[in-house]
Amino acid sequence: MNGRERMMAALEFRPVDKLPLEYHPSFCGLYEHGEKYRALVKSMPGDMQDYSDIPVPVPPGRFLPDGSYEEIRTDEWGVVWRHRIFGIMGHPIKFPLEDIRRLKEYNFPPNLYTSPEGFANLKEEVEASHAVGLFHKAGANGIFERMHALRRFEDVLMDIAEDTEEINRLADLLTDYCIRDIEMEIKAGADAISFGDDFGTQENMLISPEIFRSFFLPRYQRMLAPVKAAGVKALFHSCGQIWPILEDIKKVGFDSIWPQQPIFDPYQLAAYCRELGLAVCIHIDRAYTMTLGTPKEVERAVETALDAYKPFEGGSWLYIEIDNGFPFENIQALFDTVKRYR
Repeated sequence: MNGRERMMAALEFRPVDKLPLEYHPSFCGLYEHGEKYRALVKSMPGDMQDYSDIPVPVPPGRFLPDGSYEEIRTDEWGVVWRHRIFGIMGHPIKFPLEDIRRLKEYNFPPNLYTSPEGFANLKEEVEASHAVGLFHKAGANGIFERMHALRRFEDVLMDIAEDTEEINRLADLLTDYCIRDIEMEIKAGADAISFGDDFGTQENMLISPEIFRSFFLPRYQRMLAPVKAAGVKALFHSCGQIWPILEDIKKVGFDSIWPQQPIFDPYQLAAYCRELGLAVCIHIDRAYTMTLGTPKEVERAVETALDAYKPFEGGSWLYIEIDNGFPFENIQALFDTVKRYR
């Protein structure tokens, strides 16, 4: 099997010849560990698009006298962000729609892929992946996180709870915006389209399952319509405790879930997702295991995950993302353990 065939088999619950593997091009990990990390990735190529030649990034912000990092930037949506760790998503500090009445005059930025140049670049990336037998995932698409970047988080939650006309209008506009890029991602030949919105805390959901089903699910269904019509795979990510909506995620048309692994018992989640026919992206815990654990704990975490999810039978794959603060010996242990199965 090549990488593209292996990932397709994993998503369709068919047996694979070796452990399917995806990398994420994490700037913070690449900056912190540089060429040592790149060498590990090159020593064990994955099955999705190749990020191993991304150069070690240069932080655009500044390091303060106490060694901390600070970067203030304004994105294309007009959101002002403060970043305190290079390569990690920051916090919005200025919101274009703090006054929701401004929605009438607010202009969305151009879509990523609707311009001839944007689409040509995407198509070139997809074709480059396919030329060497790699699976290509495009995305990510989501509406909840964009909403609470444009408008204060607590105000968005209140707006949704009150089902205001303005928040429904914003959600519909964002859905339409995503659909325009999704259609281009499909046209470019992507094997899968990814979606992501964090709906959980460490203990429960940020909103009730009922509100998720009434407010968000119909909009995801609209975004998924062209994906399913084209026979393209749909992948969904959410951090936090989202057990109550896993069945909804499958029913609406998603093929896989990338969950926050330590929130769940791996054997219980693996059994439930297999029952649903929802493939699982396996992500070794970053908060404790990779950051504060020992190399032996990293090794055990990989072995437990593979025992629970049984990726050789199809239905799951391993995902590697290296953050800041990972001791290199833990990264080495992660790669050494995965190599035994890869």
